Amino acid sequence: MNAIEFINVTKEYEIGNNSIKAVDNISFSIEAGEITVILGPSGSGKSTTLNLIGGMDRVSNGTVKVLGSTISDFSDRKLTEYRRKNIGFVFQFYNLIPNLNAYENVDLSRKLGKNPLDAKEMIKAVGLENRMKHFPAEMSGGELQRLSIARALCKNSDILLCDEPTGALDSNTGQMVLEVLQEMAKEYNKTVIIVTHNANIAKCASNVIRIKDGTIQENFINENPLSVSEVIW
Repeated sequence: MNAIEFINVTKEYEIGNNSIKAVDNISFSIEAGEITVILGPSGSGKSTTLNLIGGMDRVSNGTVKVLGSTISDFSDRKLTEYRRKNIGFVFQFYNLIPNLNAYENVDLSRKLGKNPLDAKEMIKAVGLENRMKHFPAEMSGGELQRLSIARALCKNSDILLCDEPTGALDSNTGQMVLEVLQEMAKEYNKTVIIVTHNANIAKCASNVIRIKDGTIQENFINENPLSVSEVIW
């Protein structure tokens, strides 16, 4: 079953008198319950693609279908509801609330989900059970990223969108975060989409979409994705 489908999607931005195509007539599909990596250099259109999936941006032309609904036809109000109920976000720079502790940051997301999971259980699942009362300023980058994954999981959304989730981390900490994502995707049967410029991460994905200059250069199924521990970083 396709969780996501792009059909001839174009996104243009008007800059002065110029029109820039961030994505240019792209089509692809993503199966439910798999890890997909959207791979490409800076400025390739991969983050724009993620924003279109997440309902944070609108297409200029084409169709975006998610979980059977054509979200490219949604009103602003329906898009807000869609983001709240169906999408969990994991950002490069965490976007945690600094004056809330770890537990409070994760528990806050429960109010947004349609069938939320227990905040303490999600924090334990990412290995931070001893950090529940700590504030973001008291935690390392790897801990903050794992906490943001716990927050996204707690909401119990069908789809997790991860924008350069290891970009601000050293390689060892990044591997730890990827292991958590891989394990959580399998354990909770989530459709996980990771945007990255790191080609090594693609080795761990079931589906790889390579983007350059707003167009898809390659889209293939990885029949034997590696576990994160098997990849030479």
